[in-house]
Parts: sequence; C-alpha cells; structure tokens
Amino acid sequence: MRILHTSDWHLGRSFHREGLLGHQAAFVDHLVETVRSDRVDLVVVAGDVYDRALPSVDAVAVADDALRRLAGLGVPVVLTAGNHDSARRLGFAADLICAAGIHLLTDPARVDRPVWVEDDHGPVAVYGLPYLEPDVLREPWGLPDRSHEAVAREAMRRVTAHRDGPGGGARTIVLAHTWVTGGQPSDSERDITVGGVSQVSADVFTGADYVALGHLHGRQRISDTVRYSGSPLPYSFSEANHTKGCWLVELGKDGVERVDFVAAPVPRRLARVRGTLEELLASPAHTRHEDHWLQVTLTDTLRPRAAMERLRTRFPYALLLDFAPEGRAAATTQWADRLRGRSDRDIIRDFVEVVRDEPAGPDELALLDAACDACTGARVLEALPGEGGADRRRGTGAPEVLAS
Repeated sequence: MRILHTSDWHLGRSFHREGLLGHQAAFVDHLVETVRSDRVDLVVVAGDVYDRALPSVDAVAVADDALRRLAGLGVPVVLTAGNHDSARRLGFAADLICAAGIHLLTDPARVDRPVWVEDDHGPVAVYGLPYLEPDVLREPWGLPDRSHEAVAREAMRRVTAHRDGPGGGARTIVLAHTWVTGGQPSDSERDITVGGVSQVSADVFTGADYVALGHLHGRQRISDTVRYSGSPLPYSFSEANHTKGCWLVELGKDGVERVDFVAAPVPRRLARVRGTLEELLASPAHTRHEDHWLQVTLTDTLRPRAAMERLRTRFPYALLLDFAPEGRAAATTQWADRLRGRSDRDIIRDFVEVVRDEPAGPDELALLDAACDACTGARVLEALPGEGGADRRRGTGAPEVLAS
C-alpha cells in the first residue's frame, strides 16, 4: 500500500499580508498529480487543513477542490483536525461524506473507530487523533493531569484496546496532531503549551506501524515510522531553507518498507539577506533574490532614509526590514556629540524629516512645538518642591484623604 502523508495546509493563511491562496491551490494541483502519477492508495492529512476556525469562503473552495479531485481518482482520504481548525465544523456531515471516500476523523470521542482500507496483504486500520485539548478532555476522560502527554496516552490506550480486541491484529496507521519530543518548531506554529508542558513522548505511539504527524511545519523524522510531513509552503522566514512536500510511505505485509520524500513546488521562495543598503542594491550576488520574499537586515551605521522604498526598486517582494548597525557603540557616541547643544525642537524636526524623508509641514510644526512646550512645563513642575514636585515623588503614590 502506498500512503501519501501531508499536513498543515493552513488554507487561507497570509504571509506578512501577502495572500497565499494561489500558492496553496498550486500545491493542491501538485498533490493530485502526485497521487495520480505515483499510484497512491491512501492520502492522510494530519490536521490544520485551515488556518482559522472560521475559514474564508475562498479557503473552503480550495479545500473542496482538493477533496473533490482526490475522490474523483477513487483514492480514499483520511483527514483529522488540528489546533487551527474547528473540529466540529471540519467534521460536519462526516458520516455522509465518507460514502465518497473522504473520512473526517475530528471527534475525540471516536478515536478508537478506525477507517478500514485493504491491500493485497489484508486490512489496515487508520486511526485519527485530532488536536486534543487537555483542558477540555481532562474531566470527561478522567485524566490525572492537564497535559498533552496525558490526553495522547489516553487516546492511544483506546486505540490499542480496539486494535488488540476481537478481530484485531491488523496493521495500524495513526494520524496525530501534536508536538512529539524531538521535533523542532519553526516561527509559524501556534503555541499549544499547557501548564508549561507542550510535548508528547514518542513512545506514546508504540505499536503503530506508521504515525503521520502534523503541527510542526518542518519535515522531520522522529523515527523510521514516526514522522512530520511539515507544511506544504513556508509560513515564516525561519523556514527559508526548508524543503517542503509530503512523505510517500510504502506499507508492506509486516509494516513500513520504504519512505521517500516528494518535494512540492514553492511558487515564491523566501530568503534572509544582510548588508548595507548600497551593498544590497549593487551586489550581483543578490540577483537570485530579486523575485524572493525577503527579510532584510541593514547594517548601515546610520539608518538610511526611505530604506524600504529604495530596496523595493531592486527587490519588489521585500517584506520585512530590520536594522542592526555595525559599530553601534561608536555611532552612539558620535550621535551624542552631534546632539549636544541642540534644542528639543531641532532634534524632533530632524527626526521627522529622517523618518518620512520630508520635513514637517507648518501645522505639524505647530503641533510639535506645542508638545515640546507641554513637556517642558511638566519637567519644570516636577522640579518644584512641595505638592507638585520632589515631595510628591517621595510619597506613596496613594491619594491623600483630607479631613472635612
């Protein structure tokens, strides 16, 4: 049996205000073609189908297109909910939709009810563990503590009891949306820490032939049979060097026989670049970055005027701009020397001109002057002794109650 393991589509997500639905639709095209060309027998999606509990109409349309096309190929799909999904909404009409070969395993109360598929070696039980919220499940499941480890162990206890029950012994696939110890996060996952604990030991899943994990956005091998597929697209600059895609798993008579990674196309790559503004604008080494989404760190000693506007003349997809001046200590001393003897008004006017690349207008100058006057008056008041100044500052800060 050939199983394609994917997760964390996050349909509807944006990247620093840039819409990604077109890129996500391109991934769906790639996914469907992979299923067709590689003769995949089963697709498993380990949670976070959507980026929000209430996805946009356009995001739902992309999901609908993916599932409809996969069903049209006659390939069963098993899908579970992640921490970004609304399990109830994602699982709507699950018992009806399964007739089309789309199996939505989103209900924690039904973790021990697998989807059954078959190959030449017999039946395979596919169990889905949606994102399990410890605070929600602790009481109904009678758990000793509110941790992800506790809910995952109880869910797998139920899975194991079913697997080893009457008629048991089938090969087992488990989908789980959780953070397994040893997995490395990126900057784009939502924190699921509860009580200071967010991780689950890999031994929770002992006994499963393959564990298809979701939640972490980088592809990762926890063990030969426990893996994260990662997200199909990079969702943070910390993923700039990730290779995105899916795991193609060969399940034989006695378990997993082979696992290959199928890389997905990335419509627009990410990069982090660093240097002075002039270096970045002139260096041929950055030609390859001209069509990338960029996080730029400028190292100019003094902040250049209109830096982002100038960067975008060469790098139209620059999205983030940071400053890390080289020789900052020396520059601070020089700047202090330049400010010595200048008035607050002059410093503020220069600041506005540097930031906006144009001087303040007459109305703005009047407002800045009024603000300077107000601040100067406040400083004078604080310097006075008695009720308005030093004596007041030595008080407790509590209002004084006067006798009538």
